[in-house]
Formats: sequence, structure tokens, C-alpha cells
Amino acid sequence: MKRIDRGTLDTLSARARSDPRRRRNLNLHASYEEPCQRLLNALEPGTYIRPHRHWEDAKPECFLGLRGTLALIIFTGEGAISDILRFGPGEETFGADLPPGIWHTVVSLASGSVFFETKPGPYRPMTDKDMAPWAPAENSPEAGEYLQKLVAAVATA
Repeated sequence: MKRIDRGTLDTLSARARSDPRRRRNLNLHASYEEPCQRLLNALEPGTYIRPHRHWEDAKPECFLGLRGTLALIIFTGEGAISDILRFGPGEETFGADLPPGIWHTVVSLASGSVFFETKPGPYRPMTDKDMAPWAPAENSPEAGEYLQKLVAAVATA
């Protein structure tokens, strides 16, 4: 059994704050081969997750906010924002169940934000994500400005 308590979230958030990517995950599954992938994701403001979809290895995902405030941003195939869902324990919405093939990203709106994610396994790193061709790559010079636009869109939604 793996206990998920305040200390677990505190430790994971501290690791995310000190990570250059401003995020850290904790796998609860023992291997990528398990039929159910379960993990905690700690995201700090300023982390950029390139919009993506799960297309080739089409699998649904479920997100549940445990702490802080996050936003799930949904895009059209051309890269326009089609929906913004703020979620977390202090929000009206606690999470979302996302069908496969939907372009999306998650942004952190508060320090210490953590969400639980689950999706079917096995996890195949090479085919898991189809990165959006209209969004800048992580660590590219354009990524920071693009993230600022996403956060601004959440603020005005």
C-alpha cells in the first residue's frame, strides 16, 4: 500500500519547486506495463506542458485536483482554445475525465498544486503523446510567452 497524505503532497510539491521544469510526478504504479497507470502530478506556476493529445495510443485520462488550483485547457485541431476548466478542491469543478484524441494541456494557477491522474496502461513513451504542431516545444524561446498567453486566457475565462 502507498499512503497519499499531506506529507506526500508537501514533498512532491517541494521537489516540483526545485525542479527546473517546475513540475514533478510520483508514479503509484510499479511499472509502465501495468494496465492502470496512476500518478500524482505536482505543478508549479511557470511550468509549461506542451499541448498534446493521446492519438496513436488512444487512451482516456482522468484528472482530479487534490490541492491548489489548476486549469485544463482544451484546443481545436488548429490550436484555438475551445474550453477552459479550472479545477481543484476549492473550485466548483474537482477534475475531468478526458476522452482520447482531445488536444489539451494543464497549467498551474497556484503554488503547491497537485492532481491525481489515471489512464489505461501500458505506457509507451514513444507513442503516448502527439505533440501539437501549432504550440512551441518545451524549452524553446517561444514557450514562456505562449504559456503567459494561456494563463491570461484562463484569467479572462
